[in-house]
Amino acid sequence: MTLNQAAAEILIHLGVGEQIVGTGYQIDVVPEEIADTYAKIPLLAENGATISHESLLSAEPDFVYSQFAGFLTADEAGERGELHELGVPTYLTEFDCVFHESVDNASFDLLFGEYEDLAAIFDVPAAGEELIAEQQAVIDDGLTTAEGIEGTPTVMWFYSTFEGTPYAAGPGGLPQHVTDLVGAKNVFDDASTKWPETSWDEVAARNPDYIILADLTRGEPGDTAAEKIEMLTSDPLTAQLDAVKNERFIIVPGRYMDPSYGSVYAVPAVAEGLVDLQ
Repeated sequence: MTLNQAAAEILIHLGVGEQIVGTGYQIDVVPEEIADTYAKIPLLAENGATISHESLLSAEPDFVYSQFAGFLTADEAGERGELHELGVPTYLTEFDCVFHESVDNASFDLLFGEYEDLAAIFDVPAAGEELIAEQQAVIDDGLTTAEGIEGTPTVMWFYSTFEGTPYAAGPGGLPQHVTDLVGAKNVFDDASTKWPETSWDEVAARNPDYIILADLTRGEPGDTAAEKIEMLTSDPLTAQLDAVKNERFIIVPGRYMDPSYGSVYAVPAVAEGLVDLQ
């Protein structure tokens, strides 16, 4: 069982999607190339919601894979210790955004290590090696594009809002790693967490050259890229940002900002956006 969409997508790309007895926390459109396989997996929670302990037990999984420690609690799918006592081993990503405020070695190498672990667990080591090679090629293509970026542009990774307050990428996560790889600068690279809750006054003070927008489809207010652009252009403060006035928006699927199969595609997407809009 996987507790979130990105975890399910990784297992599908490892060729073991048919072994997933349930998943939850779907926040984005499922990529077309795996949509048929994903559609066969029982969705045990509403779009954007998490799997309950009761739903997990009813699915009778042999193994649970999650990318969020907050899902493995007594109030959610169940505590890891409890699941282990029931004979259900768990795997939690090193990128967890709840218990790890920042990951010192956050990189694609860490993600690829996760692929290797999962490939070993499911006894498909060759599939793990093949997946890593494919994804490294995507990164390399993006870095070739990034050679055309002039100077050191500043960027803000805008993921979501809560009651109007923006969440932007800080250090210690894959968005920061992507920023470093393409030769840009994250305006919130001095934050204390990898997804800090900030303010629009602070965003205005840092005035990024480009804003990278997560296009989420989980249904929360302000989740889609279109809603974000509408908010940024209509607010008197943010409308004065250089990136907003010059429409320097780079739109990426929300999963590109998470530790997922899709995250490597942020490298070419951001590189192309920076080259095209400069």
